[in-house]
Formats: sequence, structure tokens, C-alpha cells
Amino acid sequence: MIDGPFFVLVVVGILGTGLTAGVFCAFSTFVMRGLAALPPAQGVAAMNAINGAAVRPAFMTVFTGSAVLSAMIAVVTFVVWPDDGGLELLLGSALYLIGSFGLTIVANVPRNDRLARLTPGAPEAAVYWPAYVREWTFWNHVRAVASAVAALVYVLALT
Repeated sequence: MIDGPFFVLVVVGILGTGLTAGVFCAFSTFVMRGLAALPPAQGVAAMNAINGAAVRPAFMTVFTGSAVLSAMIAVVTFVVWPDDGGLELLLGSALYLIGSFGLTIVANVPRNDRLARLTPGAPEAAVYWPAYVREWTFWNHVRAVASAVAALVYVLALT
């Protein structure tokens, strides 16, 4: 049975991974579709503005805080190895750390950086924009699912 401070840690991990899944789901289901419908110059400018706003404390606390919590959950799980839920806790941590946080670093951020180097009205931006939307959204779908499944698996560890 998971209880005490470890229980609280897992519950906060559920909230963080679930909130992150919600943000990614919103982007995958309507934000990117709306941006893709804009002319490329406007879409590029809007996405660059969104990417700049995303690295503010409100989102970064939830996103990176969930990575820290997932790492802590994994470490505590290895140390105390609960009678029930240990595998689920490790799976949830791996899903978030690799499928959400890690994937952001290797798939989404490089695309954001490339987009940021482009002038919104330039021909290069117009050419890159459709590929950016398609690729970025695909990897965002993966991040959304990984974050949601991490939250679900954490919940299962507590049941």
C-alpha cells in the first residue's frame, strides 16, 4: 500500500502529468488546426509567440515539475518498493520522462527553434510551415498520449 508522503507525491504526479496531457491535447485537437488554417506568415508569427509564452513559470512549473516528480517517484519506488503498484509507478515515470519530457527535447523544441529562426513573411517560412505543423503535431500527439497514460498508470498504482 502506498501511503503517507509517498501517496501525496504520487497524487501530485497524477495532477501534473494530467494537466500536461490536457495542454498537449488542446494543442493537438484545436490550437494547431487553427494555426494551420492561417496564412503561413500569420501561423509562423502566432506559433513563435505561443512558444515564447510557453516558457513562462505557469506552464514550465507544471511541465518540468512533473518531470522532477516523475523522477522522484521512480527513485522512491526503487528505494521502498511498495507491495502493490511498483511496476505501475515505474511505468508512469518512464512514460512521462521519456514520452513527454524527453520527446519535447528531441522532437518539438528543435522544430520550435528552427521556426523561431525564420522570418514569418519569408518564402522559407512559407515552405517550412506545413511540414512544421504536420511533424510538430504528430510528436505532440505522442506527448499527449504519453502524459495521459502516465497519469492513468499512476492512478492504477494507487488502486
